[in-house]
Amino acid sequence: MDYMNETGRIFDIQRFSVHDGPGIRTIVFLKGCFLRCRWCCNPESQEFAVQNMVVGGKTKVMGEDITVDKVLREVAKDRVYYKRSGGGMTLSGGECFFQPKFMQALLCGAKDIGINTAIETTSFSPYEKIEQALPYIDYYLMDVKHMNSAKHKAFTGVENGLILENASKLARDAKNLVIRVPVIPGFNDTEQEISDIAAFAVSLKTVEELHLLPYHRLGKDKYIGLGRDYLMGDAPLLEQVKIDSLRRTAEKSGLSVIIGG
Repeated sequence: MDYMNETGRIFDIQRFSVHDGPGIRTIVFLKGCFLRCRWCCNPESQEFAVQNMVVGGKTKVMGEDITVDKVLREVAKDRVYYKRSGGGMTLSGGECFFQPKFMQALLCGAKDIGINTAIETTSFSPYEKIEQALPYIDYYLMDVKHMNSAKHKAFTGVENGLILENASKLARDAKNLVIRVPVIPGFNDTEQEISDIAAFAVSLKTVEELHLLPYHRLGKDKYIGLGRDYLMGDAPLLEQVKIDSLRRTAEKSGLSVIIGG
């Protein structure tokens, strides 16, 4: 098939993941993103350009141009684990809609060889590009970071209007839409902010799960390796008692609330 020769740019393929979708999954990380979230744990994903990043004292090239065929050969190695666990391939980033043609070719190719698909996305994209990919997406994992557009822009670089508009359309059109919330100190970690997001998720009607993803600093060294400032500074990690409180707040909406995922 022609789409098997479609070329895109990735920066990693992670096998045996139990996050970003059900079962055991292989995560394909695409280069490029429209947002600049202060807490991003994959800063090497933000620029589409191939970059050098110092990792463990050694310089590593972040970014590889690769065909759909080559990616799917790697993904297919773990087909037996997908079958046993209900897993499959998840596209992440960056933002996979930054490379919509490559993304759709990967999804189409995976479905053609019988592999379950998921994407992890901000959905900051023209809806026509999203709509074209939906037939090939089994699980649609969508970040909703904040309901206040000005605060959203201050921490991510973009307003949230398009994202919320697309969420409403996805509730109608997507299979298995899950709303995910990165819970970030000083950004959206109050009970009111989480309650507002949960209320929005409930309003989408078809959403049954809300995932709360507590802030961590696992990407901090990557900023140093890229020669960039880490804009979260010394923001504290969320204490378990607060995470539990926010979970209970979100559960008042009637949604099934999962920490992590």
